[in-house]
Amino acid sequence: MSRIGKKPITVPAGVTINISEHNLVTVKGPKGTLTQQVDPDIKLNLDGTELLLERPTEQKRHKAMHGLYRALVGNMVTGVTEGYKIELELVGVGYKAEVMPGNVLQLSLGYSHSIWFAVPSEVKIAAETPKGKAPQVTLEGSDKQLLGQIAAKIRSFRKVEPYKGKGVRFKDEVVRRKAGKAAAKK
Repeated sequence: MSRIGKKPITVPAGVTINISEHNLVTVKGPKGTLTQQVDPDIKLNLDGTELLLERPTEQKRHKAMHGLYRALVGNMVTGVTEGYKIELELVGVGYKAEVMPGNVLQLSLGYSHSIWFAVPSEVKIAAETPKGKAPQVTLEGSDKQLLGQIAAKIRSFRKVEPYKGKGVRFKDEVVRRKAGKAAAKK
């Protein structure tokens, strides 16, 4: 049996889970409301403060969906109670980040033009430049998938290059550096 799939999801106080007849799971909590469509083969059993997902057979497809939907619903419960936070660093000379009205992020990443990126209203965004450090962009929200997708899009504007380490990276990310041409001449 799937180790992830068989673990029950504990429902904290203040969180309500509603399961419709078409396996549409709605999780409501202090930080918002999230919905997820679950495959009809997977059975959802809400038993007081625990939600258990069960699969009908031992087919490979059912095993894969069992763990997947348990993880997705578990992330929804965590998101509406605690929320998620992703921090990005802009490493490079002259790189800047600023949050404009209307939840728009303005980035200066070494190109001849600024990059304007509209962030969905479900995500809180903050940009700061600590003295002597690289500018930082902080994303906060309850939807883990949406947060990861936005962070990946921001990273794609200037990927980290391995020679000088410049680019947009996650905070505390380790970048493998390569030796340049000078190392080959020895």
